[in-house]
This record gives sequence, C-alpha cells and structure tokens, in this order.
Amino acid sequence: MKLEITPDAQLKLEQLRTEKDHYLLLWYDTEGCGCGVSGLPAIRFIGERDPKHHVTIENDDVHVLIDEAKSVFFANNMKLDIRNDVFRLSSHEGILNPIIPAQNLLQKEQD
Repeated sequence: MKLEITPDAQLKLEQLRTEKDHYLLLWYDTEGCGCGVSGLPAIRFIGERDPKHHVTIENDDVHVLIDEAKSVFFANNMKLDIRNDVFRLSSHEGILNPIIPAQNLLQKEQD
C-alpha cells in the first residue's frame, strides 16, 4: 500500500503537526454511520503506533500507518491533496473522501 502526498498537503500537514504527532493514521471513520462497514476513509495524527494493529504505508516524507483490519476500505495506491484547507483522499479508481477538514487531523482516535 502506498500514499502519495502532494507538496501543498505536505506543507499543511507540517503546519498542523505537533511534537506529539509522530504518525499520520489512515483510519475508517464509522462514527454515526450505523455499522462497521458503513463509513468514510479519513486521516488523523496519532502519537503511538499499535504494533498489534498498525502496519506501515509506503511514503517518502511522512510516517503513515493503517489499521490492518481496516485496510480493505482503502486503495493500494492513494493520493492525499488539499484545496481550500480541506484534504482529499483519492486513488486511481476514484475519490475515497473528498472532504477531510484540517481540524479532523487533530482529533484523537475513538477506538
């Protein structure tokens, strides 16, 4: 699995990241969606890697992780871009999530 981050998105990630944010996590947000298979691919910062669940995503600039069990909801090759302070996660197959507000990256994982 690989995540390409555009230069503009990389700059915004650097602006948002704090000292405690060691990883960018690709996660599957199911809050308010009814069940575990209804949700949206999303991103957020986390401080610690869970070796039982998190696997590394290929990226040259950022330490990116994903919960291995949730990886089925993501594409093998993805792109993270930003426009008007809103991140967009896409793949060659289409858009995975067109609207990821920058403030969502700072929320803590609910799992």
